[in-house]
Formats: sequence, C-alpha cells, structure tokens
Amino acid sequence: FNTTAVDQVKRMDVWGSSGYVYYERTETWDYLQAFIDAARSQGLKVHASVNTFVGGYLCPYNLGSDGILFRDDSKKEWASVANLADGLTNTMDLLNDETDYGAKFLNPANDDVQNFVLQLLGDLAKYDLDGIILDRCRYDDYGLESDFSAVSKQKFEEYIGETVAHFPEDIMAPGTDKIPSDQPAYFKKWLEFRVKVIHDFIVKAREKVKSVNSEINFGVYVGAWYSSYYTSGVNWASPKYDTSAYYPKWATIDYKNYGYADHLDYIFLGAYASVDKIYGSGEWTMEGFCKNGRELLKGDVPFSGGPDIGNGTGWTNGGQAAKIPDAIDACINNSDGFFAFDLCHIKMYDYWSAFKTGFDNYLESVQK
Repeated sequence: FNTTAVDQVKRMDVWGSSGYVYYERTETWDYLQAFIDAARSQGLKVHASVNTFVGGYLCPYNLGSDGILFRDDSKKEWASVANLADGLTNTMDLLNDETDYGAKFLNPANDDVQNFVLQLLGDLAKYDLDGIILDRCRYDDYGLESDFSAVSKQKFEEYIGETVAHFPEDIMAPGTDKIPSDQPAYFKKWLEFRVKVIHDFIVKAREKVKSVNSEINFGVYVGAWYSSYYTSGVNWASPKYDTSAYYPKWATIDYKNYGYADHLDYIFLGAYASVDKIYGSGEWTMEGFCKNGRELLKGDVPFSGGPDIGNGTGWTNGGQAAKIPDAIDACINNSDGFFAFDLCHIKMYDYWSAFKTGFDNYLESVQK
C-alpha cells in the first residue's frame, strides 16, 4: 500500500508451479486500492491485516531476504536482541538460512520502531477500509529470550525505578526459554514490563488509526493459547481478568492491568487445535479455546475463534471436509463469529461446500 514511511516491497517468495521462487512486481498501480475496488463491487467489507513488528524475512533454500532490516543497515539496532545461551545476540547476526530463516522481528520497546509502525498505520488508515487488524503485535518468536537490547534494559529500569546490577542474569539466565524453577529477582516483573510495552502500543495504535478515520474498526489477531502466550509478551485478556489468580508462576498482581481487550473493536482468536480435538473443554480443543476466550475477555470486545485448516495437526494434507461443519459449530456457538486460517487452504482443498454446510447448519439452528 502507499506510504511515505518506507519503500514498498518489490518481490515476494512464492511456492508456484515452478517451485519456490521470487515473484518480482514491476507494476506501479496501487494493489490495496485495486483490492478494495474489487471487493466493493461485490458488496464485501475489507479489513487490512498488518505484520506489526516484523521488519524483514530471511527465506530458506538460499532464496535471499527482504524487508527494511535487510535493505537498511542503519536499522540494525531496531532488530530484536535475543538472550541466547552463548550471549546477547542481535537477530540480524543470525542469518543461516537453514536454521535462522523466517521473520526478523523489530523490538517493540524501541521508540523509533513504534513511531515507524504508527506512521505505517496512519497511512493505511487513509484507505477506504472497514477495519485494520494487527497481527504479530508481540515480541520475537524467540519468546522469553527476546528482547534484551540496551533499549529494553533502560526502559525496564525506568519502569521499576531500580538498576539491574547483573543483566540479564537478574532477569533470566542466558538461554532461558521456559519458566525457571529458581526464578531470578526480576523475572516476573520483566514479564509484566513486556505486556505493558505491548498494551501501551495498542493504545497508541488505536489512537493513530482513529485519528485518521474514526469509522475504521481496530482489532488484533492472537493465538488463543493464553496459558503460554506470556512468552510473546502479550496480555490480550480483559483487565478485569485477574491473571495472577490463575497463573501465579508467571503473572504479578499488576499483570492484569495491561490486559488490552478493552481497547479493541474486535479480536480474532486462533483456536488452532488438531483435527481430532474439535469439541472439549480447556485449551487445545477448538470449543475449549473459544469458551476460555469468553471468560478471559469478560465481554469487553466481540471475538471470533477459528481453526488452522492448513497447518494444524491432521489438517495439513487436506481431505478433512467432513470436519469443517463441526469446527464451525464448535467455534461459532462459543464466540461471536467464526474465522478460518487460511482462505488459500479453503481453495486448495476445495472446502467451499463444506463451509456452506457448516454455516447453513448454524443459520438453521438459530432460526429454530
């Protein structure tokens, strides 16, 4: 889309008929506007989803890389710093395409990063959109090992009003990727700080979008696995949900203050259970994910749960049309809607009629 914040991506890695290749874009017409025009002609609403804190992508199989972190060496300090077993490491120094490929994340605590993303969102909100959805509005895929940059250390010390004498050991020992049995002094406070960073950015992002067009809905996509989502630095629950009462091992009493559900117009929960775990209670069943989501969100925001029908266990090779109506039933009756990841999988596996059956079943049940 058109923005003054950064150059547009001119190529994209694609699995096509000739294998895994780059497709180069030489045209200059506005892709997003063309998509909006086509959608409006069909009476469809349009919601734009953004890879919020991703600044680059390293492709596997020696295909190469793209994104601002790769195009602009001066932005290296924007990249996430991981607390690895062999020391603090800027993720732009991890570039083995066999082990380090994939998304390269920006540091959410960096003010320059936040201002950059806010400028992108401001330009996106100029389009005739019904909504803007933030995806990957979180910390790096390195989880608890991210982010341990000098910027994050300084902001954390400002937050707690203390100096961390031994960094990162007083927070997490190098290489920590799960809750340690013997928690360092600032472990839980650090987790609280991280969710505050994301919470405060959500507030700023909403304000930016609404300042450009107050009619655009503002929402996020998150994984529904709340019990472990703290590793991403996100508290997507309502601030009325007392996290520490249920998860005292990693949540402080103040953790709940940074639940951001009340700042959203809607939220999408990835209820990504395996194909044989549709009905049930608790996490890792589709029904359980959605029921849990209602308890966590406390009515602050409407939400839609849905499955991953292309990558989830048992879903990857298609042939699961018979399961689609049950997945719709389990999610749509326990949330405020339904979504599926991803449209390309519906097309790939020809699930259209299965989806129609599922929605027809739902409409028939509510009309009785």
